[in-house]
Amino acid sequence: MPARRETPEIYLDHAASSPLRACARRAWLDAAQRHHANPTGSHLAAREARRALDRAREQVASCLGARPGEIVFTSGGSEADNMAVRGALGVRGPSALAVTTAVEHHAVLDPVTRSGGVTVGVDERGVVDLQALANALKEPTAPALPAVSGETVAAASADGPSASGESAAVAVVSAIAVNNETGSINPLSAVAEAARELAPEALLHSDAVQAVNWIDVAAETVGYDLVSVTGHKVGAPVGTGVLVVRDGVLLDPLIIGGGQERGRRAGTPDVAGAAAFAAALSEATEQRADSVQRLRLLRDGLIDGLIERLGDRVTVSAAPDGSDRDHIAAGIANVCIAGVQSEALLFLLDAAGVRASAASSCSSGAQDPSHVLAAMGVPRHLAAGSLRLSLGHTTTSDEAERAVEAISESVLRLDRFDGG
Repeated sequence: MPARRETPEIYLDHAASSPLRACARRAWLDAAQRHHANPTGSHLAAREARRALDRAREQVASCLGARPGEIVFTSGGSEADNMAVRGALGVRGPSALAVTTAVEHHAVLDPVTRSGGVTVGVDERGVVDLQALANALKEPTAPALPAVSGETVAAASADGPSASGESAAVAVVSAIAVNNETGSINPLSAVAEAARELAPEALLHSDAVQAVNWIDVAAETVGYDLVSVTGHKVGAPVGTGVLVVRDGVLLDPLIIGGGQERGRRAGTPDVAGAAAFAAALSEATEQRADSVQRLRLLRDGLIDGLIERLGDRVTVSAAPDGSDRDHIAAGIANVCIAGVQSEALLFLLDAAGVRASAASSCSSGAQDPSHVLAAMGVPRHLAAGSLRLSLGHTTTSDEAERAVEAISESVLRLDRFDGG
């Protein structure tokens, strides 16, 4: 019996998780083999592990425009986002309010809405509406019943901001740097300007989990108190990440029970994970300019190839009028294909070796309607055919070309099936 011929993989889901970089693998193995001791101990092996952890902290700080002491290692972006939002609210007390955009990752959106916070709208490109943000900061009144993942939850507490709809003090303003579904880039400096003017006591946070590959996070987050970054988006192991906590910023810690990370996050530090994260982040930062240039060409070729094959059935979600794509991260193409269902299309693509997603891949695999596309005003029937193609450090021009063929053929196959 002839051996089964495997379909070559075309991996276009880097926005969900990017393959491990060789430098990260080497750094992890080296640290894991050499530094088995707990870095919080006092003996020689512990001190050597601590020095390795400190080197990693210094590397990460350099990439993110921070001081080493401002780096808090976490288990990833979701923990860092929760630490920022919930930590800021915890310090300010039950009357504190969080303000964010309607297109945030759920690691920010859910803590905000569950606490009775406020979300502000975006334009059709997925970019924050600065006037709506200004209005929310001028009159920070929380909704009575905050929405969480399409459902309604009870108000936070009887004396909280959501119980009476009264004005409350803004404790934290959070704006995503690069949207994980559409690649839309937010004007972080303009967000910071509005927040500093209208809510000067609030902490300023940015979820930069999806941003490090595409923008200079160090430059763009100047003035931000809190910045979240994760490892597996840049080619580091899953389970690594950091929250930048600027000097003097106080947070109520999520994890207590030890004095690690200057009392901001208890638990034995993962030295090997930190070393691998630092190596991957450093390489991604050094290669960013070249990667952006290379992957923007591939991304645009991918989109234009689909439009050439499928015509006006293809809409770029963050550029619905066909305008320029300068506000979209170079490696992310979120398109809506009219007349198809994402689930069916992804099934055929997977069989063809194309690994992609419909939107965010952070919802236990569920293909729920995208809150991001809904907030952008994408019609539901178009959003039903959404497809996120995200490129990264391993993507080649050949893969992009083969993806155009596979996607086009799969769409036409679905057309034939629907036509009977």
